[in-house]
Amino acid sequence: MKISLQNVGKRFNREWIFRHCSYEFLPGKNYAVTGPNGSGKSTLLQVIAGATLHNEGTIEYNSSQRTITTEQHYTNISIAAPYLELIEEMTANEMLEFHAAFKPLIQSLSITEMLQTVGLGNAVNKQIRYFSSGMKQRLKLAQAFFSNTPVLLLDEPTTNLDADGIALYQSLISNYTQNKLVIVSSNVKQEYDFCEEVIGIGKFKTMAKI
Repeated sequence: MKISLQNVGKRFNREWIFRHCSYEFLPGKNYAVTGPNGSGKSTLLQVIAGATLHNEGTIEYNSSQRTITTEQHYTNISIAAPYLELIEEMTANEMLEFHAAFKPLIQSLSITEMLQTVGLGNAVNKQIRYFSSGMKQRLKLAQAFFSNTPVLLLDEPTTNLDADGIALYQSLISNYTQNKLVIVSSNVKQEYDFCEEVIGIGKFKTMAKI
């Protein structure tokens, strides 16, 4: 799927977070959005995902020369981000089953195998409320990487992960992103060093002052 931004801007109250953002994200390519903390890179990713509405400009989602409507595009996008909440009363297995009811998972692995792949094999039937922050992040990565979508958005994907978790993330990138459009929001090199294009959010911060 191709995502095209034309003069997109986002503001909170009277402050523009970014403005005049025009960019074309192409299928099968990997992009990084970089910038210091608080610069707006996560907000841009939320706007691309449709989780936050932009205040000006247009965003188009196109698949095989067909424009995807705003109501449909969420089924084509998966996202992992620190601010996304998990349903803590559910077990890890129940959470992925619930997720699959809205967004199909890949068919090459069972849910049990998915959880084993992200190091949660011993916590399949454990309520998420008892997970550590690192375990919760692994589950968020499982939801995102194993969703059968053409677009994968990753916001600070190694948050709360130790060295083994970071190695897991890099393995997921290598094995489960073929032919996907991947956009990573980060200021940590090891999270996006596989990306072909790096976009500095500061460029659109400067334009926001115009």
